[in-house]
Amino acid sequence: MVKKLLPVLLLGLLMAGCATSTHITNLTPHQEFRNPNGFYSVEAALSSRQQTLRWQSVRPVVVVDKEFYPMRPTPLMTNRWETLIPVSAGQNVVYYRFKFDFDYNTFASSGGSDSKLSPVYRLQILDKQ
Repeated sequence: MVKKLLPVLLLGLLMAGCATSTHITNLTPHQEFRNPNGFYSVEAALSSRQQTLRWQSVRPVVVVDKEFYPMRPTPLMTNRWETLIPVSAGQNVVYYRFKFDFDYNTFASSGGSDSKLSPVYRLQILDKQ
């Protein structure tokens, strides 16, 4: 009985040991003073223990309502991206989230694609007193 269950138990341990985690960290302040040009910088970092992830394939965007704003790599950093999002003059709060699309290597085929979506974040725009 034990000999029959041993391969199943070992497979379970192997899969648990190979579990990957990909995490998005919001690096944007929660509040910013109103900017005369109406654009505000947002920044995020992506961390992953997934060894098959193709880092050069990462395609991040910021999603505001139904608009997508592509992000660019932050200079001198390997896992951070930034962009500017527009906020209208009368708006005091903007809700946004990050979406990271990426490719990864697989054993049996040419690879696969996946994406990671962050929770919704809130940026409050403060008027200068």
